[in-house]
Amino acid sequence: MTLKAAVAELPLGGGKGVIMHSAGEPLSRHRRHAALLDFADLVDSLGGRYITAEDVGTSSRDMSVIAERTAHVAGLSRGRGGSGDPSPLTALGVIEAIRATCERAFGEASLRGRSVCVLGLGHVGSRVARLCSRAGAAVTVSDVEPGLHELADALGARWIEPRHAVRTRVDVLVPCALGGLLTERTVAGLRCRAIAGAANNQLQTDGVAELLHRRGILWAPDFVANAGGLINIAEEIGGYDAAAARTRVRSIGDTLRRIYDRAARDRSTPLAAAMVIAQARLRAATDSPLQVRLRQRQ
Repeated sequence: MTLKAAVAELPLGGGKGVIMHSAGEPLSRHRRHAALLDFADLVDSLGGRYITAEDVGTSSRDMSVIAERTAHVAGLSRGRGGSGDPSPLTALGVIEAIRATCERAFGEASLRGRSVCVLGLGHVGSRVARLCSRAGAAVTVSDVEPGLHELADALGARWIEPRHAVRTRVDVLVPCALGGLLTERTVAGLRCRAIAGAANNQLQTDGVAELLHRRGILWAPDFVANAGGLINIAEEIGGYDAAAARTRVRSIGDTLRRIYDRAARDRSTPLAAAMVIAQARLRAATDSPLQVRLRQRQ
């Protein structure tokens, strides 16, 4: 999250909140409500050092529950002055990342005639699949939930079982489920030319970025490609402007172009290039006059 904010030039740090419950034990509406309120109390105890927002497993409605106990929550519904569900903006950023990656890998940004495989059809992945389809791509989709076959049919997309999806022959692989998909083993079996998706922490280790590079597979660093939701949330600072949020999210494509340019110039991986940019911006923020004064007072 820190790298994501830094590359997107947002005045934010990084952090994640997790609510855990016993696996296999149903979470009733009452218990869910109580867990969200407990979490809200924890967030409030941090005094604004952490601001929570919607992510995997939660919704704008959940943010409204959390807001009953703390003001340090973003992503509330538009009716409550927030920006609402960030998934559409995350998906918008991902499609811009896919276009920029195709431009570098194939010489043109258009998705018309390109083949893509979207892995994971949750809030973001389903939207990315729709956007790819509308852009003229031949779409293959995969999810562990078999009931999502209906979405594939609605899109005119090909369905593929998850165990085969990572090895399917496509132009662009689009990971939109949970992380850890790209390992030494899975990279050896890839049959794509490029990867750009919404999933966090796609690489099992940073070394996998070098393996992708050696195989000639262009990988869009995940913390760049999936920054749309965070960019959208950041627009709530000082008053939400939907048009401004969309404009900033669309700039993800240009950010990736600069990263690819730097990687080519330095003969490094896109991950290394993105890290250089992120670290430079973090140093600049740390060395700002305000931060220096704050450290002197401690």
